[in-house]
Amino acid sequence: MSKQKLTMAEQLKKAIRHSGKTVNAIAVESGIPQPVLHRFVKGDRDLTLTTAEKLLRYFKLELRKEDS
Repeated sequence: MSKQKLTMAEQLKKAIRHSGKTVNAIAVESGIPQPVLHRFVKGDRDLTLTTAEKLLRYFKLELRKEDS
């Protein structure tokens, strides 16, 4: 049985949920406006590449080419 791969947005939301921090704390610490991050977590908006990059850096995640 193959595991379903998460999108980048899903992975970032998972990292936020499992961080043990509030969305407000992550917003302040990552330099992302709180309303932007809150709407992303709620699913009301997507992220710009710049904002996604800030979250990837904050959580020490990196994009990698998927192995086939």
